[in-house]
Amino acid sequence: MAALSLIGQGLAARRGERTVFEDVSFAVAAGEALAVTGPNGAGKSTLLRLVAGLLGPAAGTIVLEPSSEDGIGAAVHYVGHLEAMKPAFTILENLGFWQRLYGGSSDLEDAIEAVGLGGLSHLPVAALSAGQKRRTAIARLLVADRPIWLLDEPATALDAAAEAMLGHLLSQHLEAGGIVMAAVHRPLPITVTDTIALGAAP
Repeated sequence: MAALSLIGQGLAARRGERTVFEDVSFAVAAGEALAVTGPNGAGKSTLLRLVAGLLGPAAGTIVLEPSSEDGIGAAVHYVGHLEAMKPAFTILENLGFWQRLYGGSSDLEDAIEAVGLGGLSHLPVAALSAGQKRRTAIARLLVADRPIWLLDEPATALDAAAEAMLGHLLSQHLEAGGIVMAAVHRPLPITVTDTIALGAAP
């Protein structure tokens, strides 16, 4: 299978009458990580949602090469700044839902162990600390094999050990030919290939 490339050209986004950003272009290939930086309101989360197919661009195109009949969405894991977990469900139940949605077949307990929550799979998400909730959200990346990881502030609420764990998972994904695109306020725990600075002075 040919190595993937994700390409955005001339992208613009609008919220009501306000232009969030315009003329944004990028290209990121297999094994590469792209950081999206900028102040609050610059459109970092919006750009990730455009790539994930959750929003439509006001202008421009997003292309995955080689193309797939299933579209970009089928190749993407999107983890937003909210954990997207049911508080009353256990860690295992939440990850089971996402695995069924994504059509994955990975061992859920292995995914839970990989993010440092081994032995806690029976706990409801409501009982977890903020850092443990974020680890659970990161475990969603492991329940199904998808090559493009779109991450919105992935290190939020993580302590130093958890940030190191995140860096290890990101490095493994890149080494396997995956793509990472992340909106960040602080540096990712890996070396990035390129950076898009939204809201920067022209």
